[in-house]
Amino acid sequence: MRNFWNNLKKPFLVLAPMYDVTDFVFREIISEIAKPDVLFTEFVNTNAICSSRKEKAAKDLLFSKKQRPIVAQIWGTNPDMFFKAAQEISKMGFDGIDINMGCPERSVVKNGSGAALIKNPNLAKELIKATKEGAKNIPISVKTRIGYSKIITEEWTSFLLEQNLNALTIHGRIANKSDGKTMWNEIKKVASLRNKLSPRTIIIGNGDVKSYKEALGKYNGYKVDGVMIGRGILSNPWVFKKDDVVKHSKEDLINLLLKHTKLYEETWKNTKNFNALKKFFKVYVREFKGSNELRQELMKCQNYNQVVETIKELEGANLT
Repeated sequence: MRNFWNNLKKPFLVLAPMYDVTDFVFREIISEIAKPDVLFTEFVNTNAICSSRKEKAAKDLLFSKKQRPIVAQIWGTNPDMFFKAAQEISKMGFDGIDINMGCPERSVVKNGSGAALIKNPNLAKELIKATKEGAKNIPISVKTRIGYSKIITEEWTSFLLEQNLNALTIHGRIANKSDGKTMWNEIKKVASLRNKLSPRTIIIGNGDVKSYKEALGKYNGYKVDGVMIGRGILSNPWVFKKDDVVKHSKEDLINLLLKHTKLYEETWKNTKNFNALKKFFKVYVREFKGSNELRQELMKCQNYNQVVETIKELEGANLT
């Protein structure tokens, strides 16, 4: 098996899979400016990979060489679909497959997927087994939480560790209460359990990390092998830059916005609505004089050229 997890220098950093955020274009931008050690796709439904919706799933699973190592994250409830999806993902050349057992969204958990699997370990075991059988040559991991409606860290993660996973990511919150501070002491328990139950499983901690310095502190303090950053990248796209101590300028942010917008247009060529890009405007246009006005005007744009002209008009920037 090609298990890239064992070749990573510790502590390693991972970009969290975030639905409707970590698409191909965003990952490509991040890979250029401050690449993490591992990237994940958005989560993709196994049924879509194996059905008439395959074309859309293929877009969600698009990646480039510069994004490696990259892990495809999948979700669903049907073991047969997990087996078939794992086969397809292996053929695509991904470096690993991750099973989502932590998403708390109502639309996901209502059919028994995502975090609902915490309450259904028998099905979780079947899904892991089916994925392993479908993808025999790449590592299998799980991303989950410390419980669904209450903390059951030891019970739940002990069960997962007994499945001989190659990697396990723990978000230190329960599923039906996503606010409040991440319980990193619970994540530390998982690292300790790993040492007893499955020494070869890589443990990744996730939750409330907003800088490389914080990630280093979590690694040293909680005995994880790596740290996953999610929402922290939305307040600092350079969050994975280990030597970055300089606050980036307005020009840096605007130039990154333009690069992102242009690549989005070139990549999807009218196959994705331009409005879907606009959620990223607040990532780049913020915390500088006139940013609110500029962002409001940018929301009216419908293509890259309009974005350029709007910035020229309001910022007086010399853009091409």
